[in-house]
Amino acid sequence: MSADFDLAIVGSGFAGTLLAMIARRLGRSVLMIERGRHPRFAIGESSTPLANLWLEILADRYDLPRLRPLSQWGTWQASYPHMGCGLKRGFSYFHHEPGKPWQGRDDRSDQLLVAASPNDFVADTHWYRPDFDAFLVEEMVRLGVEYRDETTLTACDLVTDGVHLEGKCRGQSFRAHAGFLVDASGPRGYLHQTLGLPEAQYEDFPRTRGLFSHFTGVGSWSQNNPVFAEAPFPPDDAALHHTFEGGWMWVLRFNNGITSAGFAEAVDSATERSNDLAADPAKAWNAFLKRFPSIGRQFAEAQLIRPWTVTEPLAFRTARCVGHRWAQLPMAAGFVDPLFSTGFVLSLLGIDRLARALEAGCPEGALAAYEADTLADLDATARLIGGAYRVLGKPDAFKALTMLYFASASFSETALRLGKPHLAPGFLLRGHPRMGPAFRSLLADAGRQPTTDWIARVSDTVAPINIAGLCDPKKRHWYGVEAADLLAGAAHLESSPEAIQAMLRKCGL
Repeated sequence: MSADFDLAIVGSGFAGTLLAMIARRLGRSVLMIERGRHPRFAIGESSTPLANLWLEILADRYDLPRLRPLSQWGTWQASYPHMGCGLKRGFSYFHHEPGKPWQGRDDRSDQLLVAASPNDFVADTHWYRPDFDAFLVEEMVRLGVEYRDETTLTACDLVTDGVHLEGKCRGQSFRAHAGFLVDASGPRGYLHQTLGLPEAQYEDFPRTRGLFSHFTGVGSWSQNNPVFAEAPFPPDDAALHHTFEGGWMWVLRFNNGITSAGFAEAVDSATERSNDLAADPAKAWNAFLKRFPSIGRQFAEAQLIRPWTVTEPLAFRTARCVGHRWAQLPMAAGFVDPLFSTGFVLSLLGIDRLARALEAGCPEGALAAYEADTLADLDATARLIGGAYRVLGKPDAFKALTMLYFASASFSETALRLGKPHLAPGFLLRGHPRMGPAFRSLLADAGRQPTTDWIARVSDTVAPINIAGLCDPKKRHWYGVEAADLLAGAAHLESSPEAIQAMLRKCGL
């Protein structure tokens, strides 16, 4: 193959293929280059209300109606029941101590449930990426993207009018020229290595590592447990988290019998345990399950169905993500941690910004703004998660810290749905004149200020954006979705109860 394209994209995960489809809708010719082939495993599997909203926005703006059903459980199941998917009603957290069974205390001090939807139909989802990404690739090709998988690039020459690419596609040579190149290949991916891009460190962030895979036969955490009889949602129908000092574990269930599970931990907390996960990941996994007996019981019958993945260090950030005729999508520019499921929304925000830049012809000013926003979003996420790692061993402080995330996310989603994006500038409100500095101060002090004083500061800080009834001691760490909380917070959104009710009806609630 020897051809000219307006745009070349390296990496056919969900972000790269979505951008490719958008570019085709903008009338651009697009070449997609993929080193492997689909279906394939990919990490990053849990959606959130804000991520789903951005998927809706992009699908509507760029006339991609076949993608819109993927934004919630009910429409996904009605439209694409053959695609693996998990029901995610919210976030559930359970705190563990080494060597001790989990108790389910009466005051719920060892747990936190935060609902993201009032019912299954409008719920979030876990994306079984082998099915999800393969579907997007089929859609991309249907829209006219030139797709080359099992392809290795051997040369990338940046020139005045674009990029010259050379490589091998299934043993055959090819050359191509593109006016612009986008890297969607993931952390430390294609352009990072090809251009020798420098790395930058997240400020005040621990060195972390992760071990994860897919399983069958994972037991239910909450089934037949009377502790959860009145819970706002089944804790297993969620992004289920097991937390402990220095780390945490995720458990995400799909409707095809497969469960994604793994743990992430600060390296300093593990120095007396296995020092090299890669040397014997199965041994490290079994030691982890033995250390936390209640988690061990949940995985007593689990069977590994794919090789282990070990990532160390887990966090990554580039120092620059744009250049002459090239850019990296956020998932190639950096990664922080799966905690709080921020990866999808960061990618979708980046796709929105880069699509607008492509539509305008990629002027230098637009690319510079894209880079500033992309790196600022990553840094804001790292501040949140870095603070979380410092308080994972203090469940009261950790639950309070999560309120910063849930308050800002719910406020941002609702402001967007009301057509008031100016109320929520930047991911995690990093650009908000009051919330941005207040969040930075709180997160810098997390784990370093007396817990009681710090928790009180969190409650006071989120009050002006608290539209979800968070921080209410009467709820005892179980937060359902209640319209009354949203209506009571109408003034925070410069809105009225009537406008809130109209928005809820539009959302099918």
